Amino acid sequence: MKIKHILVLLSIMFLFLSGCAPAAPVEVKDTLVVGMGGDAVSLDPHATNDQPSSRVGRQIYETLIVQTEDLQLVPGLAASWRQVDDLTFEFTLKQGVKFHNGEELKAADVKFTIERALKSAFIGHIVGQIEAVTVVSDFLLTIKTKQPFAPLLTHLAHPAMSILNEKAVVAGGEAYGENPVGTGPFKFVSWTKLDSLVLTRNDDYHGTKAKVKDVTFKIVTDNTVRTIQLETGELDIAYDIQATDVSRVSGNAELKLLRSANLSTTYIGFNAEKAPFNDVRVRQAINYALDMTAVVNAVYLGVGAPAKGPLGPNVFGANLDLVEYAKDVTKAKQLLTDAGFPNGFTTTIWTNENQARVDIAEIVQEQLAAVGIVVTIEVVEWSKYLADTAAGAHDMFILGWTTVTADADYGLFALFHSSAKGTAGNRTFYGNDRVDELLNIGRTTIDAAARAAAYKEAQQIIRDDAPWIFTWTGENIAGTRANVVGFVQHPAGHHKLVDVTFTD
Repeated sequence: MKIKHILVLLSIMFLFLSGCAPAAPVEVKDTLVVGMGGDAVSLDPHATNDQPSSRVGRQIYETLIVQTEDLQLVPGLAASWRQVDDLTFEFTLKQGVKFHNGEELKAADVKFTIERALKSAFIGHIVGQIEAVTVVSDFLLTIKTKQPFAPLLTHLAHPAMSILNEKAVVAGGEAYGENPVGTGPFKFVSWTKLDSLVLTRNDDYHGTKAKVKDVTFKIVTDNTVRTIQLETGELDIAYDIQATDVSRVSGNAELKLLRSANLSTTYIGFNAEKAPFNDVRVRQAINYALDMTAVVNAVYLGVGAPAKGPLGPNVFGANLDLVEYAKDVTKAKQLLTDAGFPNGFTTTIWTNENQARVDIAEIVQEQLAAVGIVVTIEVVEWSKYLADTAAGAHDMFILGWTTVTADADYGLFALFHSSAKGTAGNRTFYGNDRVDELLNIGRTTIDAAARAAAYKEAQQIIRDDAPWIFTWTGENIAGTRANVVGFVQHPAGHHKLVDVTFTD
């Protein structure tokens, strides 16, 4: 009996000790993996102006002013600012802000950044109205414009106006865009082209520190594959869920679907300096030959809306009274005949590796055949696509534009002003003296009603001149794993990741 009692006692002690034994450590997920459809072109904000680059750069860099998700302007690296007169703003910088190389942010860095941006073929138009930057002290500076420039503050919130460190840029030389240095919540680690970019938390960040340790941007060009990788857990967040996958994501209990209005427009552009597209009748004929509402419905399945003009409805100055080109094959054929092409012609349409755009090209190809226009579709790799359309090597092309500032100046000047042809954004090489005049009025007039009137007239002329086939105004649609919290989409498409983390 004693032996039996001892065995029972030992069993109880074993169970007790087992219950008190430390549990195996729980693995904490601390790397956020984000999938996007295109690789960055450069992480030098003055060397490009594309969305994938901005999406990565937004985590690394900061601007003087921040435009929030509800499009309000709030302090960024500038603690405050005030308007001195019609031409001059004064900015007081936050103190104690460190670049990733340990250098302290000073007004001299802001001056260097703006003066360097002015020389950029890619983003010089964003700050082109700035005449002088004057350093008053280490943390105080003034910015003076050539003439009154109504959208100055929104332009300073653009990702292209991320503040650079002069020492880092000089040291980086031609390779700076592959080894960027900012003041943001994440630091650059590595970049495997066409595969991934890796960032890590900046533990010396002056603001609220990032909630995850590392972020990896995976380049997944195939939209369907990107959704599959979200489903399998290879991705925590997938940007730009295609319309055909919306119900697939929303119906999956392990995923969350996020939809919100954005500032983007997708368009089909002509090379207006290249025959036969240098004839407005040809451009109008193609617009009349197409049923763009059917195209958009077929490709985007109720996501976004067909575009009537170059600006979406949530952009200041958008002309909401424009009449869309309705399909009229008879009128299209007559215009082609008047232009000297009664039997049509042969041309090409370019698109990048974006399935929705490829689908659009295929439907356009089919519809234009009805008026004798034979279209060959060419799918071009993204960086080459940007370079070649900037150089004017194309006939027709499909591209998008995000009016990042939510102001008509940014959505029209770079795309339609004759001074912005090529790299700056006007890849249709379109020019109209009256449009130039109106866009100049819009950016130099302070009165909001007068600005809106100028932009309304400009958009009517642009609609009639038809350098574009107005296609689609979009939505931001992203998918996340169910355990991802703190992710909020920005209307401009470059979403901040500093507050994103995981539930237990």
